[in-house]
Amino acid sequence: MKIKASAVFFIASLAPSPSTTRAFSPRASRRVAAATLSNRLFMSSTVTANPLLEQEGLPKFESIEPKHLTPAVEELLKKLEQDFATLETSFTKDDSKKELDLDYDQVLPAVERIQAPLGYTWGVAAHLNGVKNGDELREAYEQNQPKVVQAMTKFSQSKALYDALEAIEKKAADASDPPFVLQQKKRAIDNSLRGMRLGGVGLEGAEKERFNEIKLRLAALSTNFSNNVLDATKSFSLTVETEDAYKLEGVPDSAKAQWANAHLQFLKSQQKEGEEVAELPEMNPQKGPWRITLDMPSYLPALQHIPDRELRKEVYMANLQRASEKSDMDEKNNIPLIYEILELKQEMAKMLGFENYAQLSLASKMAPSVDSVTELTDLMAAKAVPAAKKDLEEITALAREKGGVELKDVKELMPWDTTFWSERLKESKFDMKDEELRPYFALPAVLDGMFGLVERLFNIEVKVADGDAEVWHPDVRFFKILDKDSGKHLASFFLDPYSRPENKRGGAWMADCIGKSEATNREIPVAYLTCNGSPPVGKTPSLMTFREVETLFHEFGHGLQHMMTSATVGDVAGINGVEWDAVELPSQFMENWCYDRPTVYGFAKHWETGEPLPEEMFQKLCDQKVFNAGMMACRQLYFGQMDMELHSETFDSKAAQKGEGRTIFDVQKEVAAKYIPHSMPLEEDRFLCAFGHIFAGGYSAGYYSYKWAEVMSADAFGAFEDVGLDNEEGIQRVGRKFRDTVLSLGGGVPPMEVFKEFRGREPTPDALLRHSGLA
Repeated sequence: MKIKASAVFFIASLAPSPSTTRAFSPRASRRVAAATLSNRLFMSSTVTANPLLEQEGLPKFESIEPKHLTPAVEELLKKLEQDFATLETSFTKDDSKKELDLDYDQVLPAVERIQAPLGYTWGVAAHLNGVKNGDELREAYEQNQPKVVQAMTKFSQSKALYDALEAIEKKAADASDPPFVLQQKKRAIDNSLRGMRLGGVGLEGAEKERFNEIKLRLAALSTNFSNNVLDATKSFSLTVETEDAYKLEGVPDSAKAQWANAHLQFLKSQQKEGEEVAELPEMNPQKGPWRITLDMPSYLPALQHIPDRELRKEVYMANLQRASEKSDMDEKNNIPLIYEILELKQEMAKMLGFENYAQLSLASKMAPSVDSVTELTDLMAAKAVPAAKKDLEEITALAREKGGVELKDVKELMPWDTTFWSERLKESKFDMKDEELRPYFALPAVLDGMFGLVERLFNIEVKVADGDAEVWHPDVRFFKILDKDSGKHLASFFLDPYSRPENKRGGAWMADCIGKSEATNREIPVAYLTCNGSPPVGKTPSLMTFREVETLFHEFGHGLQHMMTSATVGDVAGINGVEWDAVELPSQFMENWCYDRPTVYGFAKHWETGEPLPEEMFQKLCDQKVFNAGMMACRQLYFGQMDMELHSETFDSKAAQKGEGRTIFDVQKEVAAKYIPHSMPLEEDRFLCAFGHIFAGGYSAGYYSYKWAEVMSADAFGAFEDVGLDNEEGIQRVGRKFRDTVLSLGGGVPPMEVFKEFRGREPTPDALLRHSGLA
């Protein structure tokens, strides 16, 4: 998942991102770069002590405290409003002239420079709110969010700025810039004009006032939604005592060690400062106690491996009902928030002339219409649904055979059974447990292998640079990317690899720390790569599941598009300006290399012995790629279409919450009946209450983007398959082309043109169906 920067206006909604993941809305991130000259304007003697105002380099994470946010935002807002008022005045037409006489450099670069300092500060605050969440920071963030939204709304609704953009629109076409620079400028202008139209620039009077009220309220609701999910996730734990060890019989040692360590850390957290410190027991993975939480590295092994059905059910239901009326935290119920979010988005869409919010969302995406999204979804479902039914039948048959008296005659498995028996089926089919792979996927080695891959493909070098940047947690790493031929420093990135359920939200995401921009004198883009992988336990390094390996590759793919850009217009550099349903292309593309033999053997070595992954295990790993492919595809199709239906519908929320009208859960069941008929949601299902992608992030009426972009990413990887994955010279040639197109052009060129420049034609779903085993 990515968090993505916008075109001209860095904020439309300032909500934290969901997991997996995922975010600010597509037009809702921040301009993070700041010109050196602009920075110095804020370095007066009264504010030098505030690290959020020191913006010439990387963020001063070791010095930043929540108390710094409000004074920094107030100082920056004051300056921003003054500068923008001056800029608007400069756009005033001379009465002797029929139209504005402006050049490109007088408009968009000027706007970018004005927004940059606040964007930098708010971007750092948003990042810390996701990875170092605490009561004080949360309060400061929520206090300042409305001020920032209101200030940036002035940009999106400035008639003077809109007229100025229209005035330079024609001039840009006659510019003498090199073709790519000209393309960037045209795209930036077009995106900005569209963004302003969708931002309410054409509204007036009471309608405009109401529109702005909605934007403020949506920003607050999204933040509250995400906070409720985080709090609900943290609130649950299940402790298995030593005397109940039999309930965990057969659970892998790595899971037990993680749960035992979690119990020990919990005991430590309960010791109060100043009180006599009680002697803590030694952690004992084999004897416990064990503490299971809803954090994914803890939750997933519980569903996969705990043989006790009741324990699995308790953990599953707690996760399924987070932040709902069925949880133990009544004040954290997201259902009223969901209805209000949907109602406000529909109202906003109709103000702008759309029938519903789904149409509004697609106005800035590749997909031409809601029908086109449904058409792709149904095309995939025609193959996926029959395959999914067969997958589940096979899982159920094994459960009946091996599950004892309780499951001998079961007609349908319960959802807390499906994951467990799916894991048993995979083990029996391939004679290999996921746990056997973990020792070969130590994070340090995986990083070395991933960096070796991009060196092969893109002719770059990734160098460790720990100590060159301040970090927000001791686990965070810092790296630099260099061009291999010239040695030029191209980009940098932070990596925050492990879960921290006490203050870090779940999932994985990439976000921009600093964006490349000529206007703000930023030449070195910097990314945040955030994962929630299995942490080290004692002296044992982080031993990753294969899924965690894929996730790391995925997020690094997002980071590469941000960091490897050759675009210099900030609004379309890197992932900025890339249509939301195309931006998953490089991330999903990178996942394919997790099944490439030279790549895997670049890192798959036993962490203790150094022995390479046995050949038969690698082959089984590749064979497993299409295991349960039908069920996995249906799950994504179901999420995407449910998202689209929810944002196409109008609800009577008062009636729905009284149980008298059509509800969001009715829509969920109807979509499920079509796309996951083999696995209908339970009556108690409240998954939507934690579906942060669409209610607290950038995927509203856009979750389909994963499949839309996956068509392109699979086809892009097909170009490497076409030359032969054992043809090193051919791989490098195609890799350089991928760097020069998909990674380099960013949002400066429409994504379909980028794809055609790389592949020589438009994408087809053939490769995706083949890779998924659905062809």
